[in-house]
Amino acid sequence: MAPAIEAGVGIPFGAEEPAVAVKIDARSRLLIYFSVLLALLLSSLDQTVVATALPRIVTDLQGADRYVWVVTAYMLCSTVTIPIYGKLSDVYGRKVMLLIAVGLFTAGSSLSGLSQSMDQLIGFRALQGLGAGGFYPLAISVVGDLFNPRERGKYQGAIGAVAGLSFLIGPFVGGWFTEHISWHWIFYVNIPLALLTLLAVALLLPNRRLEAARARDLDYMGVVCFTAGVIPLLIGLTAKSEINSSTLQPYSWSDVNVWGPMVAGAFLLLLFAFVESRAKQAIVPIDLFKKRNYALSLMMTFLVGLGAYVGVIFMPRFFQTVHHISATWSGYYILPALVGMMAGAIVGGVLISRIGRYKWLLSGSLTLLILGSYLMTHLSVGTADWTIWAWLLPIGLGIGPMITAGTVIVQSLVPSHRIGAASGSLTLFNQIGAVMGLAIVGTVFSSIYDNQLPHSLAARGIPSDLIMALDKLSGVLQGVGNGQPLLHSVLPPSAWPLIPQITSGANDAFSQALARSFFVTLIAGSVAFLLSLALRDSHLQGGPEATEETALAE
Repeated sequence: MAPAIEAGVGIPFGAEEPAVAVKIDARSRLLIYFSVLLALLLSSLDQTVVATALPRIVTDLQGADRYVWVVTAYMLCSTVTIPIYGKLSDVYGRKVMLLIAVGLFTAGSSLSGLSQSMDQLIGFRALQGLGAGGFYPLAISVVGDLFNPRERGKYQGAIGAVAGLSFLIGPFVGGWFTEHISWHWIFYVNIPLALLTLLAVALLLPNRRLEAARARDLDYMGVVCFTAGVIPLLIGLTAKSEINSSTLQPYSWSDVNVWGPMVAGAFLLLLFAFVESRAKQAIVPIDLFKKRNYALSLMMTFLVGLGAYVGVIFMPRFFQTVHHISATWSGYYILPALVGMMAGAIVGGVLISRIGRYKWLLSGSLTLLILGSYLMTHLSVGTADWTIWAWLLPIGLGIGPMITAGTVIVQSLVPSHRIGAASGSLTLFNQIGAVMGLAIVGTVFSSIYDNQLPHSLAARGIPSDLIMALDKLSGVLQGVGNGQPLLHSVLPPSAWPLIPQITSGANDAFSQALARSFFVTLIAGSVAFLLSLALRDSHLQGGPEATEETALAE
């Protein structure tokens, strides 16, 4: 068992002492680090595996009408708990909170595999999410404890690469278990890994309590306001991405199912910000935003999260719909973006550790993100696969260093007893940015597709009276297969010979809509680049302890 770590209890709240690397032997430090990586891989892999198997699951459980809630329930619970885990780990220790997170995730996985109905699956996925929300903020917090500010870069880089690795192997694992055994086993396979993680954390990770706080001092009102605000906000954003079953069109921003929850959530989050500004033990410390580089890093993380997932989420759909690639293989067609992201995170982390600075590395990587997203705005039906891969690579290379640098910057600017809360805030901003990005890109895509579809159909020689009827089916035409079964059922037999031209026109519109959607990434990346220029080019301390100036310079 690793030797005990000296606890930092007794630190008065608000005392800004330097962030100190934990004094522990090198072997134990690396074993702890790899156990944390295993926990993070467990969570990341689960999401990609489930995404691949979900169509079969929904079919077996006869729950197509609640398809989205299998993902939404997980996302809501994981997002809500992110800052809570971060803050509580400062108070009760990383070990205790990580054991709780892995335990909840394991219980949720076991029960999800036993699900016999959609309601059961949704509930158990929510339980999984309650555990999964702690994995990333706790993982990067443990790295912040184990290594000094300058060392953290190379170790945080590997953590950033775990997400890319899960995208690589997740579709294969999910597809293989679903096709050859049963979808139930995509959840059972988590259990051995989870038990190994629990054992490693229990034996290797000492419990380091960093902040002296009693249970009655914790920010319960903040937790309530945050939960009450985030849930309706995410429900509204998720609803914006759904198809209205009565109109077969995506919900509009003016629909009460979208703006109603969002307005309520925004109001409650404003109340949350007010509560946090007065809380003694805030779960999202508002005072840290006074540090220039801290605030800029969170804003950049939000923007990269908002713009970065267009390629990861929408490009597999493009390959399935337009290039007719299978669902399993379509995930591998974005391999250049994933490899670029992994390489960028690892190499960026190593460079930060070597040179001790991050500003110009960030600015340079964001330039690659801008370049890649600009190239993707030229996407068309006829764009060759190898050309798309060449365009996706700089997008991945642009995202990767931000994953590493954002964490390094934030953790270098706070004292050790606030690393958990700061890491939770960083993860939260990335998560909210990703959800908002999906809603915004979905809106941009649907709007452009609806406007472009009549022109694309006309260019393919479709009669104007038929175009008017097809325009009402735009939500179906943009799906995989272009809604051909529905077209055969609603069109008269005399119009069936036109179906190939209809699908070609729909794919033309799809390509143009997706190409213009990359302007979201281009704009978000450009704003993030400008913010990177405003960063102070601080030098990360490289000794065993960070000096007080490192934590307080901003």
